[in-house]
Amino acid sequence: MQKIEPINTINRSFETKFKEKGSLFIGQVYPVKTQEEALKLLENIKKQYYDATHHCYAYKFNNGAFKYSDDGEPSGTAGIRILNAIEHFELTNLLAIVIRYFGGVKLGVGPLGKAYYNSAFTTLESAQVIRKKPYRKIFITAKFSHLSNVHRLLANYNAIINNTSYDDAPHFDCLLEINNAQQFQNELTETLKGDVVIKQSDEILYI
Repeated sequence: MQKIEPINTINRSFETKFKEKGSLFIGQVYPVKTQEEALKLLENIKKQYYDATHHCYAYKFNNGAFKYSDDGEPSGTAGIRILNAIEHFELTNLLAIVIRYFGGVKLGVGPLGKAYYNSAFTTLESAQVIRKKPYRKIFITAKFSHLSNVHRLLANYNAIINNTSYDDAPHFDCLLEINNAQQFQNELTETLKGDVVIKQSDEILYI
């Protein structure tokens, strides 16, 4: 089974500004989980900065999906430069956008591309990069007589317990690091001699 690696991303939005020959470049970065979320953010940003000349962007996700746009700038001067800045820091699950207010002086293709790259680079450099581990959600139903063993194994595997209930039987809703999840389930089943119900979600959560 292929090992699923942690990802590097950012923990909050960040913004920087600079001027180049009269043009104002506003660099912004946002943590996002899905392409739909990224596109919704873009829509809102374009409404907020409706009078800007260009809204150039790039986003990238840990599943390999990415997209970038020059938004009317000469091809290759904006979107790909922003994506290059994202890849320089080896980041995923984020949206980077550079908003430009044209200042009346054309920069030329080379300087324009550098301005977009520097805007995205400076913003990402200023943002706080965090490392997130992949987790799998696990649901456990056991007997009251097995509680001590369940708690011991959850602690041994550094599980994150989201919720517990003790109605008809003890129920645990927890998160296990994905690369340890199967080993945990095997050990729990063996320890309780199969007298346990374990279900897991296919979704990967990064925490």
